[in-house]
Amino acid sequence: MTDSTTTAGTGSPAATSFPIPRKCPHQLPDGYADMRSTGLPLLPVTLFDGGRAWVVTQHPLARRLLSDPRLSSARTHPGFPAISPAERAARPFRSLTEMDGPDHDVHRRMLIPAFTVRRIQEMRPQIQETVDGRLDAMIAKGSPADLVAQFAVHVPSMVICSLLDVPYKDHEFFQALTQRVTQDRGILTADEFKQSIGQIYGYLDQLVTEQEREPGPGLLGLLAAERVAHGTLEHGELVAMGLVLLVAAQETTSSTLSSATLTLLENPEQLARLQADPEMWTGALEELLRFTSVADLGTRRVAAEDIEMDGVVIRAGEGVIIPNSLVNRDPAVFVDPDTLDVGRTARNHLAFGHGVHNCIGQNLSRLVLEVALRTLFERLPGLRLAVPVEELEMSAAGGVQTLTSLPVRW
Repeated sequence: MTDSTTTAGTGSPAATSFPIPRKCPHQLPDGYADMRSTGLPLLPVTLFDGGRAWVVTQHPLARRLLSDPRLSSARTHPGFPAISPAERAARPFRSLTEMDGPDHDVHRRMLIPAFTVRRIQEMRPQIQETVDGRLDAMIAKGSPADLVAQFAVHVPSMVICSLLDVPYKDHEFFQALTQRVTQDRGILTADEFKQSIGQIYGYLDQLVTEQEREPGPGLLGLLAAERVAHGTLEHGELVAMGLVLLVAAQETTSSTLSSATLTLLENPEQLARLQADPEMWTGALEELLRFTSVADLGTRRVAAEDIEMDGVVIRAGEGVIIPNSLVNRDPAVFVDPDTLDVGRTARNHLAFGHGVHNCIGQNLSRLVLEVALRTLFERLPGLRLAVPVEELEMSAAGGVQTLTSLPVRW
């Protein structure tokens, strides 16, 4: 370490308490602007249990760190930056998102064929049918409606259930548990979290057992027949894969769908551009992903060994947090970053992460969001808020920033 370097424990700025809740789905949390204004690429923060970690404030450094194999995703490491007591709870599985090195690579390769651009695009007619069906039901029930409860939570859930071959008739059960382990994670005790995640695991454990006996047409059945049956994947590993895909696909895509809708309603001139030129939707989606960045605290790591970058040493065992909404508003990368511009080229955002752990389901999420948003505003061009925006409430306890409801009229 050179004389000019500092560590999280010494010689660094005063540590801010973290995380900082987001009050508005399309604005930075209070305090992020101050972090950004320091000009420092790394800032120390204090976590709920008094532990310390680094927060990355700049986009280029975030990309470099996410490509650095010296950062680990192992949540069982004592230095991993947990944001709530629930995250310290023991789990009955180790998921793909928590693996490093060869284990991660082997498991990820098993899933890649199901999430290629070509394979996902083949699902477009089915996704369109799903979106139309949910809109039909919402419209038939009449205005006003809660876009979250009647549309946003159902579309991603129905799509991932179809892909995995999870019975959608059980959606109320696993959606309630998914919300509990994501949105409510920050207020659960470790025992409550362990119980909830155990219930989801138990449900999928039984489902995978059935798929092993009689494989169905979905991804779980395919992996049961091709991998578990031949000994290249363990039963518990397939259960963990199914759990992560089911939970992640529902929560982040649903939250992005509702937050992106509100963002467009709050930026009518940008919405008008999309309604005048529907060909813009594909590119505009990247800007909406950048702007909303709902999985703000999903990108967290722990240093497996010392890392020196930009005059700061991240010591082995120290946590690193990369808030998506902060690095996706880096003015050095995105001109006027706090302004929504649906014509912007924003493909280099980090809403889906970067490096070996970039979101494997991002092609599916993009397609679901594009079809859902485009169809929503095509069929309901007069969509508007049914309550003042100040009355909308957010939940961010689990790291995913989500609207609890979105009352609309048309």
